[in-house]
Amino acid sequence: MASTPAAVSKPVPLRAHPHLFEINTWTWLEQISARLGRAVRLGDAPDAEWDALARRGFDIVWLMGVWRRSAESRRLALSDTANFAQYDRARPGWRPEDVIASPYAVAEYVPDARIGSWEDVDAAREKLHARGMALFLDFVGNHTALDHRWTREHPEFYVQGTQQDFENDPGSFYRVETPQGTRFLALGKDPYFPPWRDTVQLNHFEAGMRAAEITELRKIASHCDGVRCDMAMLHLSDIFERIWGRFLRGAQAPTKEFWSEAHAEVPELILLAEAYWGTEQRLLDLGFAFAYDKGLYDAVRDGNVAEIHARLGAEAAWRGRAARSLENHDEARAAAVFGARLGAAATLMGTLAGMRFYHQGEAEGRKIHLPITLRLPAEEPSDPAAAALFERILRVTNQPVFHEGEWRLLKVTAEGDAPPDNLVAYEWRTGNAWKMIVVNPGGSVSQGRIALGDRVSRAQDYIFQDELDDVRYPRSGAELTERGLFVRREAYQAHLFDIRAT
Repeated sequence: MASTPAAVSKPVPLRAHPHLFEINTWTWLEQISARLGRAVRLGDAPDAEWDALARRGFDIVWLMGVWRRSAESRRLALSDTANFAQYDRARPGWRPEDVIASPYAVAEYVPDARIGSWEDVDAAREKLHARGMALFLDFVGNHTALDHRWTREHPEFYVQGTQQDFENDPGSFYRVETPQGTRFLALGKDPYFPPWRDTVQLNHFEAGMRAAEITELRKIASHCDGVRCDMAMLHLSDIFERIWGRFLRGAQAPTKEFWSEAHAEVPELILLAEAYWGTEQRLLDLGFAFAYDKGLYDAVRDGNVAEIHARLGAEAAWRGRAARSLENHDEARAAAVFGARLGAAATLMGTLAGMRFYHQGEAEGRKIHLPITLRLPAEEPSDPAAAALFERILRVTNQPVFHEGEWRLLKVTAEGDAPPDNLVAYEWRTGNAWKMIVVNPGGSVSQGRIALGDRVSRAQDYIFQDELDDVRYPRSGAELTERGLFVRREAYQAHLFDIRAT
């Protein structure tokens, strides 16, 4: 059957501050197949799987790693002994058949045979739409697999070195024989890490390549609602020129940024940027709907409360478009990183404005990080405490106030024998709902008062119901009006209050 758009399926409108769930598609299908005792492709995934995601309130499912993978990538993953230690940790006793190619060494933008066909992708999209969820896929625009057909048919699409460059630094180039002769294509990279050995670097200043990429993006857009764009900032002309300028032989930057052209060509496609180095606002201005907030993740991971305050206080321009996460396929597992701090970190990231981004296994407290070139992790039991925590957070944050309400950062002033500095406080309000979150992501006790102004009445009393642990805190309107709300949290504790007048 020919590959055609799923025309019968209309785009799903997203809530403000949507919830996204990332699935490692290959691993997920392997797990379902093992459970059912038969090979399952994407279109065959049981309806119960999609139902479970809908019940948890997800707006978006990102099926990571759908595209055809590279034989060369798998060969390199299997032959590089530097990988073996992480394979041993993730799957003790692993065998060669457990090693697969990287999903970010894309050989072609068609579904991998293990995943299924375009019809399988379209069937998954239909099932998601029927449950009010959108489908996101990957777009890896910075590089391709070594064995992508472009390397031989269109070597001009890539950054190229000379034979001398290759001889001086053979670990940074891929030698390929093309109809035009031998070419030395630069391996893909960002400037702070060694090259990705299974990829080659596309030349973002080459007009033909840009047009070809937009054609691919248009094809992808006919089968999904959005794309997560890998290393999106590497397309930016100034960054690309800074990294690769000495190989460009005087080529001039295009007059328009790639992402503005791409967004103009497929304006209905929702773009999510993997973004670093302070490029978030630039990418949003070029057409992205959301961008990673890696800086906030780093601050929370490091317990840098001053930086958390600074970022939340300064991000008004893109607050609702920040993608907040505690883990993804690139990061270590949240339960392993945060340990006893997980409650505070999960409450903070799960209740802020912006996209709330969850990863497969995170809500079960999994600690084993799966390398993207392994098909399955070792069996790992769910952590009941982590599962209960995330179940509460997801249930509460699916209430309309967290999507329709106004978010506001609150000031905590000093009172008593412990400083207020570690407390991060903010509220969500609509005309008939009021939530307040107070988190201590620091390593010492903190306390203070939060002025509530005209949001309370002296003539009424109030119940602050902590929805994390079901504890009720009655407070008089007189105290709240005159002095504000007193809050105290030990290290790594949080409140998630539902506030009602009595």
